Amino acid sequence: MAYDLITMGRIGVDLYPLQTGVPLPQVTSFGKFLGGSASNVAVAAARLGRQVAVITRTGDDPFGTYLHEALKGFGVDDRWVTPVPGLPTPVTFCEVFPPDDFPLYFYRQPKAPDLEIDAHELDLDAIRDARVFWVTGTGLSEEPSRTATLAALAHRAKAGMTVFDLDWRPMFWTDPGAARPFYTEALRHTTVAVGNLDEVEVATGVREPHAAARALLDAGVELAVVKQGPKGVLAINSAGESAEVPPLPVNVLNGLGAGDAFGGSLVHGLLAGWDLEKTMRHANAAGAIVASRLECSSAMPTPDEIEAAVTAGAVQ
Repeated sequence: MAYDLITMGRIGVDLYPLQTGVPLPQVTSFGKFLGGSASNVAVAAARLGRQVAVITRTGDDPFGTYLHEALKGFGVDDRWVTPVPGLPTPVTFCEVFPPDDFPLYFYRQPKAPDLEIDAHELDLDAIRDARVFWVTGTGLSEEPSRTATLAALAHRAKAGMTVFDLDWRPMFWTDPGAARPFYTEALRHTTVAVGNLDEVEVATGVREPHAAARALLDAGVELAVVKQGPKGVLAINSAGESAEVPPLPVNVLNGLGAGDAFGGSLVHGLLAGWDLEKTMRHANAAGAIVASRLECSSAMPTPDEIEAAVTAGAVQ
């Protein structure tokens, strides 16, 4: 079976306050959700009807069991989600101060199991055969995940569409200044690069959106997607086509997870063969819908919800 999408990277448990505008010391109740960027993207694409699997690792503990159950419940194949004895499943807390302040607190010590993905355990044939393969910058932050990520990319050799989510989390790197060479190597094997302004600057040294997109194309990708926050999203491909789409108006409740919804919808649009503008409009709408909701994974929108938001020009 060839999957529409295989993602590889982070997984964990999100423990999000059920009260907004309240600092963590005063929060009295939390909701428990599947989290982690690569896993959220997989959920978002599955919600849009795609055949999806994720490659990651959990602790051998009850939270790990919960994540398996959650993935299956969302329709994501968990066959390549394996336990790491002795390491706890990561948890992430946040604070919710709408519209634009959502501090994150990662508990990934002494080491996150998803950084223990080993190249020798990868199903390289399945990775090569997937219509889309998605990797993240966090996967490059530590061994053996770094070698596994680069080995998977090299084996795939740009078959189908290969997406590099630049996913810059400096707190995951022992030496954040050492990241760029690994990003450069990953870009050599990538057909699509996706990142916000901070992330494209880490990858290319350039922050201006159009220049950064051109730098990503020069690095070897065929499509560069630069998320510009309040200015919307810019996409430029190697054929010279471009689209710059403004964000959808939305009352933001929790901005976390919007980028992952964008990613799942981006994959859906690429697989459907949509033009750049339609793909970006739908991806923007998916992100805006999740930003209007508290949770991440379980908030991923359906095709009808995205279409309604695009048609209305706003999230109702």
